Parts: sequence; C-alpha cells; structure tokens
Amino acid sequence: MRTIYLDHAATTPPLAEVAEAMKPYLAKKFGNPSALYALGRESRAAVEEARKKVASLIGASTDEIYFTSGGSESDNMALLGTLLANEEKGRHLVTTEIEHHAVLETARFLAAHGYEATFIGVDSDGIVDPDEVRKAIRPSTVLVSVMHANNEVGTVEPIREISDICREAGAYFHTDAVQTVGNIPVNVDELGADLLSMSGHKLYGPKGIGAVYVRKGTRIHRLIHGGEQEKGMRAGTENIPGIVGLGVAAEVAEGELDEKVVRISGLRDRLVEGIQGSIDDVFVNGHPTLRLPNNAHFAIRFIEGEAICLQLDTVGICASTGSACSSEALEPSHVLLAIGVDPLEAHGSVRFSLGRGTTGEEIDYVLEQFPPVVERLRSMSPLARRSGKQ
Repeated sequence: MRTIYLDHAATTPPLAEVAEAMKPYLAKKFGNPSALYALGRESRAAVEEARKKVASLIGASTDEIYFTSGGSESDNMALLGTLLANEEKGRHLVTTEIEHHAVLETARFLAAHGYEATFIGVDSDGIVDPDEVRKAIRPSTVLVSVMHANNEVGTVEPIREISDICREAGAYFHTDAVQTVGNIPVNVDELGADLLSMSGHKLYGPKGIGAVYVRKGTRIHRLIHGGEQEKGMRAGTENIPGIVGLGVAAEVAEGELDEKVVRISGLRDRLVEGIQGSIDDVFVNGHPTLRLPNNAHFAIRFIEGEAICLQLDTVGICASTGSACSSEALEPSHVLLAIGVDPLEAHGSVRFSLGRGTTGEEIDYVLEQFPPVVERLRSMSPLARRSGKQ
C-alpha cells in the first residue's frame, strides 16, 4: 500500500544529503570537539561550519547561535534562562494561550516558583492582538514570548508589531519559530526577536537537535551546568552528527525556500478547496490567508479526529488531529478552545501538513479517499444521527 505522508508539522523525513553528511561523524570522525588534537579539531570545525549555516538561514551572527537538543529545550532555555538572569528588573512573563506546551508548561512552572505569568487570548482566527500585549506588559515584565506561527492551525502572528511594543517597553522578546524556520522566510532582525527557537526535525534535519538564537547583549543564564561547551551556555559534549545534519538541512532550506513556499501553498489551496467542495459541515481553522503555506486544519462535524486519522491510515494517508506532542491526550486541543471552537467539535479536527515531497497526485489521492472516510464514520455517528446528517 502506498503511503501519503501529510504530517510534516509533526516531523519531517531527513534529507538524503543530511543523512549522508552525518554518517562520518557516527563512526570515523568521532573526536570530541573540546580535544586539542586533530581528530578533535576536525569535529570542532564541523560544529562551527554548521553554526554558520544555521545563522545564515535566519540572518543571525554565528556567535548568536547555541545548539540544543531541540525546540523544547530551546524554549525552556529562552524562558527560564532569561527570567533567572533578570530578576533585578522583575519576575513577570507574558505569553499566549496558544503556545506550544514547551512554552506553556515552562511558564506555568515559573508561576509555581515565585514568578508571574500572564496568558493572552487570541481571536477566532488565532491572531494575537498586539494591543493586548501592550496592555499586559508591566514595569516588571522581563520577557514576552509569542510563537511565530501556530503548530496546529498554522496562523502566522504579527511578530514585528509585537516585538516593537516589547522594545519600547524595555522587555525582551522571544518567538518559538519551530514551525517557520526553513518553511517560510525568517530573519531575526526583521522579526525584531531577541531570542528565537528552532528544531532540526521540522526542516528535514535529524531529531534530537535544535538551536536557540540569542541576540548579542541579551542577559540569559545557562540551564545545563558542567562543562564550558557552547561558549559556556550549555554543558555537555556536543551532538556532532546532529549538529552537522542540522547545518546541512539549514543550507538546503535557504537555497530552496522561495520555490518551496509557492509550490506547497498551491497544493495546500487545492486540498482545502477540494475538501470544502466535497464534504458538508467542514470548516477551516486558523486565519484564511495569514497561515503557514503547508498547513490545512479542518473541523469535521459529527465525528472524531482520532477515528478520521485511523481510517485514513488504512488507506495509507498520514495525518494528525493536531500537535503530535499531545496527540495521546483525551482533552480537546487547547489551541482550538482558545480560538472559540466548541469542545465537542474540537474533537473532530484533522490537520494535513504538506512537505517538500508532496505531489499533486498525492493531493488527488487524498481528495478521492477522504470523503468516503467521512461518510463512513458519519454513518456510524450518534451525533450525525441526531443532527439528521446520516
């Protein structure tokens, strides 16, 4: 059976050139980059070359890039590290209700340990109102964290307006750009970010590697103590194969970005129009235009998203009900609840996220298979029966 992979927001398949570049550092080129001899210097050179490539992708300087284990650690480092380093200014953090759990749970952890956290709501499209950020900032606000684009519904936020407000107020600004780096243009100066999180496996690199951008002059504490790796910001021997793979993925992404955005957004629009034209009682979640080019998130009334995804899997289509990080939770998505989706209907969500390998033929296959899946599930649904939609 063929496999149509449309869950790139959860993870992406590593590029062949990424895997090939990593291979030598899994075996022969095993030197510790802190060592002085040639084998170690070779590993150090590979780390710094990857750092240049990652910095280039987001318009940063190489000494502003710190490698981490992934987006979650980068988010934790940005929030915890900045709050800890700036206690003389205050102990207040501002974020939103639709952030990734790596930000939300870190903010809640801080709030449970003597800090203060304000969670801002969003409108029905998932847009953060910059004026609400302005109202939430206090003299004691150290950091504002707003994601660049939502991982579930795909809405892209007005980051520049928000960062300008933070700068005027004297607060640092962090953005979780895990879903955007490598998928749409990201430039730290254009965004006005002081800190930015990214993850390798979201841009066709390996899992277990990420990076955090920290603008020069930003006061931040390390989280992992021990050695002096990553310029004293993250102890522990570096993940050389992962770092090399992330560097190659960043280099490829920078070279193909413009073409990829145009092609994938066209396929996404074709998918959305096809589903809306063939299935009743289906709604697109997220902003209609200010959204990631690869994201199509639907609410399908009268049936559950988990059942949809399981049925799609039987015909070789990989999709999700939302964030893969919380896919086993029974509660409805916090993002959908935040944008005002009814809790019952929030359970009927499905997300298709396209990738660089997605083809028009694959979209046609989904449009052929999806309506019968919905019809079959609705024929068994008590909700559909009560609504007269069977």
